[in-house]
Amino acid sequence: MRREKISQQVIALSALIPGLKKLDKASVLTDAIKYVKELKEKVKVLEEENNKKKVVFVKTDEDASSDNTSSQNSCDDGNSERSTTLQLPEVEARVSEKSVLIQIHCDRNKGMLLNIIGEIHKLHLSVTNIASFIFGSSFLHVTIVAQMEDEFSMNVKELKRRLRVGLLQYM
Repeated sequence: MRREKISQQVIALSALIPGLKKLDKASVLTDAIKYVKELKEKVKVLEEENNKKKVVFVKTDEDASSDNTSSQNSCDDGNSERSTTLQLPEVEARVSEKSVLIQIHCDRNKGMLLNIIGEIHKLHLSVTNIASFIFGSSFLHVTIVAQMEDEFSMNVKELKRRLRVGLLQYM
C-alpha cells in the first residue's frame, strides 16, 4: 500500500511539472527539484521588483502645502509627523491624435476612482470611457479613454508624471 501511494504521488507530481520527458521516479523527482528552484528564483525576482515600487512617504505640513515630487523617493528625516508605506500608482499612457488611453494600477482606497477622474480633468482631458477592475482585495486597475481639450499641452511623459504625483495625495 505504501509503495502504491508513493507511485500515485509521483504520478500526481509529474502532472504538475511542465516539459517532463521521462516518467520514472528519479527523473520526476530531479525535474521537480529543478522546477521548484526555478519558481523560487522567479518569486525572489518578483518580490525584489515589488519592493522597488514601494516607497516611504513622509507627509509634513510643508509637503501638504506644496506640489513636491520628492515623495517618489524614500525619505525620512526624523522630523516627520507621520510616515506610511505606500504602493506607488503605476500609470501608462498612449496618445493617438486627440485621444489618450490611460491605464492606472494603484492601491484600492475609498473614493479612488473619483479622485482619478478629478486628476484627469485637472489635466484638461475629458473622459469618454472608463473601466475599472478590482484586483485581489487591495488593488485597483483603471482603464480610461479621454479626449484632449484645447488647453491640453503636455507630452506623454509629463502626463504620466503629473497623474502619479496627483494620485499620491489620495494614498
